[in-house]
Amino acid sequence: MTGLGVVAAYALRESLRRRVFAIVLVLTAAFLGLYALGTQRAFEEVAQFDSDPVFEAVDERTIAGATLLGLAMFGTLFLGAVLAVFLTHAVVRGDAERGLLQPLVVRPVGRTTLLGARFLAAGVVCALYAAGLFAATAGITYWAGGWWPDRFWLPAAELAAAVVVICMLSLLGSVFLSATANGIAIFMLVGAGIVGGLLGQIGDALDSETLVGVARNASWALPFEALYQDALHSISSKSFGLTGEILQLGPFGGAQRAGGTLAPWVAGYVALAGGIAALAFARKDL
Repeated sequence: MTGLGVVAAYALRESLRRRVFAIVLVLTAAFLGLYALGTQRAFEEVAQFDSDPVFEAVDERTIAGATLLGLAMFGTLFLGAVLAVFLTHAVVRGDAERGLLQPLVVRPVGRTTLLGARFLAAGVVCALYAAGLFAATAGITYWAGGWWPDRFWLPAAELAAAVVVICMLSLLGSVFLSATANGIAIFMLVGAGIVGGLLGQIGDALDSETLVGVARNASWALPFEALYQDALHSISSKSFGLTGEILQLGPFGGAQRAGGTLAPWVAGYVALAGGIAALAFARKDL
């Protein structure tokens, strides 16, 4: 096994020892149980409006399904961020302070290999987790109300990419900050991204170019938010008329189509953040 594989395996074993995965699994099970209960009851209420002429102009089942799944996507992003932070917030400063890092950065492993391996391990685990949780919530939505998103694979991939971006930001922060400070900083960044999405939603409602511009810049500066907004748009991209207008608001941030430049921007963003982390780590005195 190469040095990259050894360090990645070590990171996963250390996470198991610290019961990181156990905590996340408990939170996930609670979230899915509550979501299944709430979704079933919501669709039961929606079924009562099928014959109501007031709702003839809208597809109430689509509105309910897209809104509920959108809320689940917010939960998926948050839980994915929790897992990402748990796996990466102490990679450099935290492990160095506990004396765990120094034996791993000698040749032939090296510092760059260690960072790459830790990012690989955390990124793969978090991406699979986010995509799997989205699939589970989409399945629950279909089971409870017979509604399936207009697109499935794209939002699953974008949520996975969003948590990978959070992994990289947390890894970068671990080079400069202590474990506790880095964890707090990353959660605040996630919150800032969500607030940016809400500002854009308010700006659209008020027709404020300033708010819309601030929200757009914030979502691209923190591209996990742009990925989340595009994923929200994807699940109901074929809805038009009043139904589409209602869904455009989206839960916890507006559903906005990002366009074809998002994927290369995210790739470049992650590569740049990784390069800065590797350069700073190489110059850091342990």
